[in-house]
Amino acid sequence: MNRLFTAILFAALVIMTASCAGSGSQSLEKISFVLEWEPNTNHTGVYAAIANGYYEDAGLEVKVLTPPETGASAFVASGKAQFGVDVQEGLGIELTLPDPLPITAVAAIISNNNSGIISLKENGIDSFSKLDGKTYASWEAPAEVAILKQAIRDSGGNPDSLITVPAPATDAISMIKTGLVDTVWVYENWDVVAADLSGLAYNYIKFADASPVLDYYTPLIIANDDFLKEKPDVAKKFVKATAAGYEYAIANPEEAAQILVSAVPELPLDFIIASQELLSFTYASPGKPWGVIDEARWGAFYSWMHEQGIIPEALGSKGFTNEFLLP
Repeated sequence: MNRLFTAILFAALVIMTASCAGSGSQSLEKISFVLEWEPNTNHTGVYAAIANGYYEDAGLEVKVLTPPETGASAFVASGKAQFGVDVQEGLGIELTLPDPLPITAVAAIISNNNSGIISLKENGIDSFSKLDGKTYASWEAPAEVAILKQAIRDSGGNPDSLITVPAPATDAISMIKTGLVDTVWVYENWDVVAADLSGLAYNYIKFADASPVLDYYTPLIIANDDFLKEKPDVAKKFVKATAAGYEYAIANPEEAAQILVSAVPELPLDFIIASQELLSFTYASPGKPWGVIDEARWGAFYSWMHEQGIIPEALGSKGFTNEFLLP
């Protein structure tokens, strides 16, 4: 009788343990996060949140996806991913289409626009005003040339004298080193870091330094609108855990770089460490929490896009929310 009782008790414990283990794994909410490009240091906070267990602690299981041919924004809008990466100039167009994409920005990955143009130092292009008659490699994005011409105009140059050509199929540094073009649009935490590590003598000037209205948000974390409405508590958990990941990267750039390279081994560690150290100062503005979007800056850029005829209406504060980030 005692043996029978013991066997029954043991069987019950095994069943209960298996049941608890199964319910624990099932309780993790599955979240897909789609990148806008190949994995890079813009995304480190997400990888850090995965590696450090921040998502799991919040009851989430996050999978990072590379972008499909249709792009990250359309993928999120379709509901195939709950979150993804976008840029403010692209989002403005997506929100003013005849059939607007149902997406909303929920956090700014970098606090300020860290893009600009790079050129060989010997060419003397140390101001946007010195682009008269120079050749620029254009990616042919809707707002791209208008942004550059605004920077030229505000610096006292003649935007109409700029010569634009399609960007050749090579990296930015190779374009200027080989003389294919005089200048090209780059991002400080990637191409400028690459130029530094290669020992290239260059000039880099930022759009935000030429004109305050060009200090827009790039990149952003966007979310599917239906998901935000249906599962606001889950969305807040994701955004909060993501913020913790970026705060970790701010405080621990070298360790965060190691995490990113562990997840994406083809990335060179020395380059990623240098990029992370730069971003540790620019992910968030001094004394401010990571990710918060300023309404005035947001609206000013969309007013400018409307004035330039890039979007049919000024969006004001539409298209973003801080509610999932702030207490």
